[in-house]
Amino acid sequence: MHKFNSLQLAIDLAATKRDQALADLQKLRKAHAFANSQMAQLEQYAVETEQRWTRNAQISTTPELLHHHYQFMARLQQAISMQTTVIAGSSRTVQLAEQRMLQAELRLASLKLVLTHRLAEVDKLKARQEQKLTDEFAAMQTLRQRSAHMENSHGH
Repeated sequence: MHKFNSLQLAIDLAATKRDQALADLQKLRKAHAFANSQMAQLEQYAVETEQRWTRNAQISTTPELLHHHYQFMARLQQAISMQTTVIAGSSRTVQLAEQRMLQAELRLASLKLVLTHRLAEVDKLKARQEQKLTDEFAAMQTLRQRSAHMENSHGH
C-alpha cells in the first residue's frame, strides 16, 4: 500500500494534532476550574468577613475601623471583579480550544474516511481484475472443450 503512504502520514499528523489539541483543552479546562475555585474562595471570604464585621461591630466600633472595613471590602470586591474578568477570559479560551479540538477531530475523521474509500476502490478494482481473469479462464476452457469436442466429432 505504498501509494497510500502520504495519506497515512497525513492521518498520523492529524492524530498528533488532535492529541495535542486534547491535551491543551484539558490543561485549559483545569485552569478554568481553578479560576472558578479561586472565585468561590474569594466570594466565601467576602461573606465570612462581612458576617464577622457585622457581629463585632454590634459590640463596639469606631469610625476609623468602619472606614478601614469599607476600604478592605472595596478591595475585596475589586479582587472579585478582576477574578470575574479572568474567568470570562478563561471561558473564551476554553471555548476556542474546544473548537480547535473539534476541527482536529473532524480533520482526522475525514482523512480516515478518504483512506477507507480509497482502499475500497482498490479492493473493487482487484475484484474486477480477478473476475476478468476468471471470465477469461472460463472462456478459454469453453473454447478448449469445443475444440476438443470438434476434433472428437471429426475423428470418428
